Amino acid sequence: MQPSAPPSSAPPPSGRAVRRRLTVEIWIVLGLSLGRSAVYAMVNMLDRLTAGPPLADQSTTINQTINARPWLDVIYQLLAIGFALVPVALALYLLSAHGRSAVRQIGLTFARPWRDLGIGVGLAAAIGVPGLGLYAIGRVLGITVQVQPTTIDDHWWTIPLLILLALKNALLEEVVVVGYLMERLRTLRWSVPAIIAASALLRGTYHLYQGWGAFAGNVVMGVVFAWYYHRSRRVMPLVVAHTVMDLTVFVGYALIPPDWIAAVGLD
Repeated sequence: MQPSAPPSSAPPPSGRAVRRRLTVEIWIVLGLSLGRSAVYAMVNMLDRLTAGPPLADQSTTINQTINARPWLDVIYQLLAIGFALVPVALALYLLSAHGRSAVRQIGLTFARPWRDLGIGVGLAAAIGVPGLGLYAIGRVLGITVQVQPTTIDDHWWTIPLLILLALKNALLEEVVVVGYLMERLRTLRWSVPAIIAASALLRGTYHLYQGWGAFAGNVVMGVVFAWYYHRSRRVMPLVVAHTVMDLTVFVGYALIPPDWIAAVGLD
C-alpha cells in the first residue's frame, strides 16, 4: 500500500485579501458597539433639529433608571454593563489572533500603575476642566442640550453602580475607539493623521446626541487621546482618565449645590 501524499498547504492570503478582511472586521466590531451608537446619535441629532424647540431648550440623560422596581433596576443595569463590554472582549480577542497578548499590544496592563494613574489624572484635568467650560459656553450659545448625568434613584448601591458605569464607558470607548481601531488602521497602512482623525471623529459623532458643543469637545478629546496613544502605545492611562472624568460627572454632579450648577449654566 502506497503511503498517502502529505496534504498540500494552502497558499498564504494576498495582502489585498487581508486588508479586505480587516476592513470588514472593523465594520463588524464598530457595528456592534460605538459605530452603532454614532449612527443613532446622528439620527437623534436630526430628530432634535427638526423637532421644533431649539437645542438649548432640550435635554438628555446619560444614565437612566431602567425599571421602577429598584431590585430589578440594578439587575438590568448590571446586565447592560456586562453586555456592553462584550465588544471589548471581541476586540481584544481579534487583536490576539496571531498569539500575541492583546492587552500588552495596546498597553491595557498594570505594568506601570502609578505612572498610568498620574498621567490619567493629569489628562482628566487637562480635558475635563476645559470641557466643562465648553459645555457652559455651548449652553449659552444654544448649541448644546441640557445634560443630566443620572436619574437613577438614590439607593445603597447607586454609587457603586455609577462607578461601574464610568468604568464600562472608559473600557468600551478607549479599547475600541483608540486601542483596537488605531491598531487595525495602522495595519491597513493609514497615515497617522488619518488614524487620529478617524478615532477623534468617531468619538465626537457618538456624542452628537448631546449637541454640537459636545461633538466638538469630544473631537478635541479624541485627538488628544489618539495622539497620546500613538506616542505611548498605552491605553491604560486613557481608561484611567476617562473613568475619572465620568466619575466626576456622575457622582460629583449630585454633590454640587444647585445654585452653583445654575451659575455655570449647567442647569
